Amino acid sequence: MLTLILLSSGLSTFSIINLSYSLGDARTINASGSLRMQSYRLMFYVNSGSKNSLQKIEEFENTLYSDALKRSLDWKTPDEIGEQYLLVIHKWKVMRSYIEEKNSRLYAAALKDFVDTIDLLVLETEHYAAFKLKLLTVSQIIGLALMLFIAFIAVRFTKRKVVAPLNQLMESANTISKGNFDVEMPKSEYIELSALSNAFQSTAKELSTLYRDLESQVKDKTLALTRSNNELTLLYDNLVMLHSGKLEISSLKTALNQLRAHEPETFLRLVIVQDNEEELVIEADGGWPLKPNLKTHFPLKFESNKLGYLEANSSEEPNYQLFENFAIMLARSIVIYNAGEQRQQLALMEERGVIARELHDSLGQILSFLKIQVSLLSKGLDSACRSPQVEQQIAEINEGVNTAYVQLRELLSTFRLTVKDPNLHHAIEAMLEQLKSQSNANISLDYKLPMQLLGAHQHIHVLQLTREATVNAIKHAQADHINIRCFKDSDTHVTITISDNGVGIDRVKIRDQHFGIGIMHERASRLSGIVELSGNPEGGTTVTLTFPPEQEPS
Repeated sequence: MLTLILLSSGLSTFSIINLSYSLGDARTINASGSLRMQSYRLMFYVNSGSKNSLQKIEEFENTLYSDALKRSLDWKTPDEIGEQYLLVIHKWKVMRSYIEEKNSRLYAAALKDFVDTIDLLVLETEHYAAFKLKLLTVSQIIGLALMLFIAFIAVRFTKRKVVAPLNQLMESANTISKGNFDVEMPKSEYIELSALSNAFQSTAKELSTLYRDLESQVKDKTLALTRSNNELTLLYDNLVMLHSGKLEISSLKTALNQLRAHEPETFLRLVIVQDNEEELVIEADGGWPLKPNLKTHFPLKFESNKLGYLEANSSEEPNYQLFENFAIMLARSIVIYNAGEQRQQLALMEERGVIARELHDSLGQILSFLKIQVSLLSKGLDSACRSPQVEQQIAEINEGVNTAYVQLRELLSTFRLTVKDPNLHHAIEAMLEQLKSQSNANISLDYKLPMQLLGAHQHIHVLQLTREATVNAIKHAQADHINIRCFKDSDTHVTITISDNGVGIDRVKIRDQHFGIGIMHERASRLSGIVELSGNPEGGTTVTLTFPPEQEPS
């Protein structure tokens, strides 16, 4: 642009100067032409001898020495024109001498040559004026061509150095607007464009970093939400599964397996223990590693109930939130199940209490009435009616009524057993404390059954059968040492033994009806199990009950 401005200014200056030098060319040509006319006029005055010839000579010299013609002697005027002008002046002096001598013949003879000299001056002046015009035209053409060429170069240069980088910046901006920040900025030697490219590059890098961070955060949040949703689904499904049926070992293991499937790198096992009871350990599929890594306990605690703990073994940091919630869910399910079992047992006890009251009010009174009647009958018979056969029949009736009354009292005692919570250990201890207060026998209990192993209906039958066997050992076997053991001898069966040092198994078989062995067999069948009686090497009898846990009564 500066070159164009300078070139344009130079052409304008040259044109102005050229025109300023050409302003007097017309006057010079007119003055030269006037000299020719005046030369012929002087010849007329010379031939006529007029007195005005001196005036005409003065006019001729005024024209000859005028400023218009004196320009021919300037430094900027070509030497040919100056020389021609001086030649005209020289010849004029000769012509003037002819006029002053009034020699018209010599003046007329030299006039043609003088006029030709003047014509040659006019011709040279015209050529010089035409040359200046041509020079002006050529300079304008050359200047215009140079301006067009420079403009073309400037446009090409601007397009390559400015427009192309700007277009690349625009393309980069469009690419960035579409989310692709991996763009290449144009290089330029211009400070402004370089600064703009650097600023744009820095902005693109910052946006790329920010965009990647946002994408990473969105991805992490999405994964976290997906994981939380899966965890909630896991907790909900297990909660529904545990509350939809009986809370058995199989259902607890199924819940552990589902948790293990969600956390495959973690080994899991559930340890249930209450009130110093035997631990119930349930392991998820995959077992428990021999070389433990990072073990973490999550307590099974719901409100004030402490039921054990969930143990996780993993080489990585465990998902504390999930395991804590899972442990809370298990504790809540166990507490709710215990509450349900307790309500079921209480309802069963209440029903049995009602039956016991009905039996006491009906059969108890009838048997008491029969005992009184039999006693009155025995006393009211006179000696004439008495005979050995009658006495025997009265004794048998009396013994039968007494036996029925004793059995009724034992049945009422059985029906009035109370279970205050779904803990068989506590219930057996309470029952044994009652028997200890009524006997001098030494009764010991070795209880090693885990919690949640038996159902409410099994609690009742086990408690009644244990009481029946213990009472028989006290009353009929006359034992003074009784040992009760409750343990799980396999994965599928529970064993309860009542061992005494009484009279032995032979006497038991003889007095089968008094021991109520048939009733014990009936209760065992309701547990889907069996009762066996065997003798001890050191004397006494062992009653063994074996049954599968968590089975509906047959």
